[in-house]
Order: sequence, then structure tokens, then C-alpha cells
Amino acid sequence: MQRYSTKQRKVMLDYLASHKDESVSASRIAEDLKQSGISKSAVYRNLALLEKEGKLAKSSKEGSRCVYYRYKDAGDCRSHIHLSCQVCGKTYHMASPATENIVSSVEKDSDFSVDRSSSVLYGICGTCRHKVE
Repeated sequence: MQRYSTKQRKVMLDYLASHKDESVSASRIAEDLKQSGISKSAVYRNLALLEKEGKLAKSSKEGSRCVYYRYKDAGDCRSHIHLSCQVCGKTYHMASPATENIVSSVEKDSDFSVDRSSSVLYGICGTCRHKVE
């Protein structure tokens, strides 16, 4: 299937790249891009295509029916394991030495190849944890 480079697609990619450290819902993306003249249907259509192309990781939060998308095509995302806060939704890149230690240990112990760009560990970030304490 031929992929067309449209203004809508470029706007979506720019938006996602500027939010690469977040998991964002389709409704938030649609709301944020409304001023750019991007329709809700165009947002959903482009999200589906970008996910199919492997540029997005799709996830959901426990106890929620809402789906979130994280842009994983950014260069620095491909080599890191990601840490996702279940409270605020922010995504962090795990430091390279820690990523290397985990990946090499998993690959050595289980004969399993890890896709770092799709790997996410869920928990609560320091900022959210300190708000609760």
C-alpha cells in the first residue's frame, strides 16, 4: 500500500515528535490539533497508519478503556527501555547503562531478543510518588 505524505500526516508527526516522552490519547491529540484544521477522523486514520508502520506504541492504563499512543520513531527512543508513569502518563528513557544491563541479562538468560523501542516498564515517577507521600 502506498503511503501518501499529506499536510495532516506531517502535522501529526510533528506533534508526536514534540510529545515523544508522553503517552497521549487520540482525543487529546484531536483536541490539540483542532486549531491546525485536522479532523478527528484524520487523527484516528493517521494513528492507525502510523501504528501499522511501527512508528507508534499503543497501550492502555489499567482500569481504563482509553488507548494511549507513544511516538517511538524518534532516534533516541529506539535504544532505550521506557519507564511510564501510571499517574501522570509521562514516559522516561531509562539510562543507557541500566538499559544495557537489563537487555544483556534478559538476552543471555532467556535466549530472547528484546525490542527496546517497544519495551515499557510501568510504575510511578518520583514527582507523582512525592505528591502522594
